[in-house]
Amino acid sequence: MSLEFLNNYLTIVIFLAIALLLSLGFVILNFAFSPKKPDPEKLSAYECGFEPFNDSRMEFDIRFYLVAILFIIFDLEIAFLFPWAITLGNIGIFGFFSMMLFLFILTIGFIYEWKKGALDWE
Repeated sequence: MSLEFLNNYLTIVIFLAIALLLSLGFVILNFAFSPKKPDPEKLSAYECGFEPFNDSRMEFDIRFYLVAILFIIFDLEIAFLFPWAITLGNIGIFGFFSMMLFLFILTIGFIYEWKKGALDWE
């Protein structure tokens, strides 16, 4: 029983070992042959548009957090829409109207934040 079990999974173990060896080899080759001349331009801030700061407790604009939360909310809406669209034929009219209620509530929230100016960036 155990020999048959090992034969079934031998190809997977070999595949994982080759993948591990290749990935480690590529990382070591990259580290060994890459140029190591840091440039001030390469070390400058480029992701967020402002220079890094020394104090981690400085005030940060709340709009960054607001946009992130709004993105997560509407991204989750899309995550619910795909499975619903696939199973729409199986769940029937109850599933259709429950999703329409869900979308209606999200639309009301979207209109509210639009009217309050949460989406305006000065």
